[in-house]
Amino acid sequence: MVSAGGAILILNLKKLNPRIGRQAFGGRIHLCVMDDTLFDSQVPGQDKRKILLHTCCAPCSCSILKRLVDLAWEPAVYFYNPNIYPREEYEKRKREVIRYAEKLGAAFVDEDSGRDSWFETVKGHEEDPERGERCGLCFDMRLGKSAAYASENGFRVFTSSLGISRWKDFDQVTRSGEKAASLFPGLVYWGMNWRKDGGSAMAAAITKEESFYRQNYCGCLYSLKSRKKKDLPAINTGRSE
Repeated sequence: MVSAGGAILILNLKKLNPRIGRQAFGGRIHLCVMDDTLFDSQVPGQDKRKILLHTCCAPCSCSILKRLVDLAWEPAVYFYNPNIYPREEYEKRKREVIRYAEKLGAAFVDEDSGRDSWFETVKGHEEDPERGERCGLCFDMRLGKSAAYASENGFRVFTSSLGISRWKDFDQVTRSGEKAASLFPGLVYWGMNWRKDGGSAMAAAITKEESFYRQNYCGCLYSLKSRKKKDLPAINTGRSE
């Protein structure tokens, strides 16, 4: 589905003739289904193979980036995550993203800003549960900034790794992406569910193979406090586990 105005595009892969790539990771073969033929026909212009990938961390983004590169897209990795706390955790996640982007030859954009603005944005929602309104406000901020960068730098398409995380609500992420794209005429948010068609298994395999740091909380201060209230194990933020 492509909405008028280019706000959002969702492909039903099972109703198309998919390209199936056989990817070997960790001694296993993973079938990665992804058809972008219909998508190509809906994105005009010479730069339609360029895509901006908003990235939250290496474990969530690695399979997406690999699939895009394998299908001859030209992804640029956009790191804008002012929610991540503390600073040591933020730097750790960013280093891992840079490491994999460099390995695959993808451009990396470091948008290191907005930390104070993020706290202002979610003010009054400190006690919201995971997947609640605070998360929606956070997604709006991060994907809004991503959409603005995409529009200003010649990208007609952007997507995000946020929806692949088990911590997040895919539909909530997609709504934020759609809203962000609607503010910039001609910009498309690719609302692909990257968890499906082997995506999650591929992400887990690459994460293991690359020995990525794998966090066990979404990233913000309030998710850390929530773990403490639930008597969950303490987190050594910024350190490999």
